Amino acid sequence: MRFIDTHTHQYQPKFDSDRHESIERCLESGVDTLLLPNIDVESIPRVLSMMEKWPDMCFGMMGLHPCHVDGDFESTLETILKTLDNPPSGKNFIAVGEIGIDLYWAKTHIEQQKLAFMEQCSWAKERSLPIVIHVRNAWEELFEVLDKVNDSSLTGVFHCFTGGEAEAKRALEYGGFKLGIGGVVTYKNGGLDKVLPGVGVEHLVLETDSPYLSPVPFRGKRNESSYVKHVAERVAAILDLTTDEVAQKTTENAVNLFNLKK
Repeated sequence: MRFIDTHTHQYQPKFDSDRHESIERCLESGVDTLLLPNIDVESIPRVLSMMEKWPDMCFGMMGLHPCHVDGDFESTLETILKTLDNPPSGKNFIAVGEIGIDLYWAKTHIEQQKLAFMEQCSWAKERSLPIVIHVRNAWEELFEVLDKVNDSSLTGVFHCFTGGEAEAKRALEYGGFKLGIGGVVTYKNGGLDKVLPGVGVEHLVLETDSPYLSPVPFRGKRNESSYVKHVAERVAAILDLTTDEVAQKTTENAVNLFNLKK
């Protein structure tokens, strides 16, 4: 049984003491591919380091997380774009991400977030790359931008999807997107048990968002990519499928969406 964690921050400092061990736990759990979303300028060398140390397992993205968008976001985007267009030797970035709009903490830079999101969507379309979208407390604002920029060349994933049936329907209507399902699906009041039956496994990819949002039975502890199997098991239970069926289809979805060669 093979799994792909389509969204993990295992390059973050919380893994500095046992990163190699966590990679071994991934392989023991059938997780043989990790997709690493960048968040800001400071995280770039960490993403690159994992891509270089585990070239057959770790695939990087480049993007500016909306929570790191500020009044000087243009210069930050310049640095990230230079990295996007100059990947490590023998490697390519597989997506633009993670990008989007987040109004949970503050609305101070809402217009800058929109501009940064639009700009990064243009990068993706110009380079035929998918985007990885972060959205929190900002569905209408996000859809407002996507309505302007979406066309047949834009594809991607709504990372850590926690919306309702209406948001799922609208997200999938754009045509080229999947929903990224993580640990929230295992939470008693997560709500995804009511949404996923109307979506179907053909529209899903699996993720952990580690070190955040650990699935049950690890909730409250550091998350890691080896736990993606627990997400798959819960998705399987909701959709009345076997875990192997969920693993096979979501892996296929991820390979196709991110153009993975493995």
